[in-house]
Amino acid sequence: MAYVSKRGATISGIEPRTGETHMAKLIAGNWKMNGSVESSRALAGGLAEKVKATPGLADVAICPPGPLMRDVLTAVAGSPIGVGGQDCHWNEAGAHTGDTSAALLADIGCAYAIVGHSERRADHGETSEQVKAKAEAVLSAGLVAIVCVGETEAERDTGQTETVVGRQIDGSLPDGGTPKTVVIAYEPVWAIGTGRTPSLEEIAAVHAFIRARAQESYDLGEGLRLLYGGSVKPGNAAEILAVEGVDGALVGGASLTVEDFWGIIESCP
Repeated sequence: MAYVSKRGATISGIEPRTGETHMAKLIAGNWKMNGSVESSRALAGGLAEKVKATPGLADVAICPPGPLMRDVLTAVAGSPIGVGGQDCHWNEAGAHTGDTSAALLADIGCAYAIVGHSERRADHGETSEQVKAKAEAVLSAGLVAIVCVGETEAERDTGQTETVVGRQIDGSLPDGGTPKTVVIAYEPVWAIGTGRTPSLEEIAAVHAFIRARAQESYDLGEGLRLLYGGSVKPGNAAEILAVEGVDGALVGGASLTVEDFWGIIESCP
C-alpha cells in the first residue's frame, strides 16, 4: 500500500508489500548541480522505462536540480519512480529569495526531499537545528524526509564518528517522524565523490549505531530505512546493499547515467 502525500503525490514502497515483513530497499539518486533540460528528459525517461519493465527490484527516487523538476516529473509520469527535492526551506512561504518550500515541492508532485546533505552543511553552514526545521517542514507537506548524516575524514581519523553522527541524529531528526516518513542516509563525507568507501564492517557498525541512536532518541529504530551513500557504483553496490542494516543507497555521480544507476538498482538483493 502506498503512502499518499497531502497534495496527492503517491510514494510507493514505504509500507511493507503484501506478504513481506520488511520494506523494499530505496535507491535514491542525487543529481546535485548537474544536467540540462535535454539530458534530464533522456535520463529520467530511460530510467522510467527500465523500472516499468522490471518492477519490484527496489523503490526508486531521483532528485534533480530545481529548474529541471517539471521535465523530470513529466518524463517519469506513469512509472513508480518518485521525484524529490535536493533541499527546501523550513518556512512554507515568505521573503526567502532563492529558496523553495517543501509545500511547493509537494504541490508540483514531488514525494521526497533531501535535507542536511554534507554539502549543504559545509558549503552553506547549515546547522542540525536548521536541518531539523527543514525535515519537519517536509513532513508537514506530506513528503518523505531523507535526512543526511556523516563524519569528515578528520573526525573519523580521531575516533569521533559516533560522537559526530550521534550529535547530528539528535539534532536533525524531526519530531513526529515515523519509519514511513523519515529515511536516514549515512554519508561519510570523506567517501563522497572520492571513489573511497568504508569497509563493509565499518558500514555495518555505523548503521547499527544509527539505528540504535534513532530508536533511543526518537523511537524510530524498528522499520526505519537507513541508506548508505558515498561512492556507490555498480561495481560495489551488490556487496554494500547486502550488508545487514543497509536498506538502500543515496547515489551521487553514478545516478547521472541510466546504465550506472540501473546497475545499482539491479544489485538489490
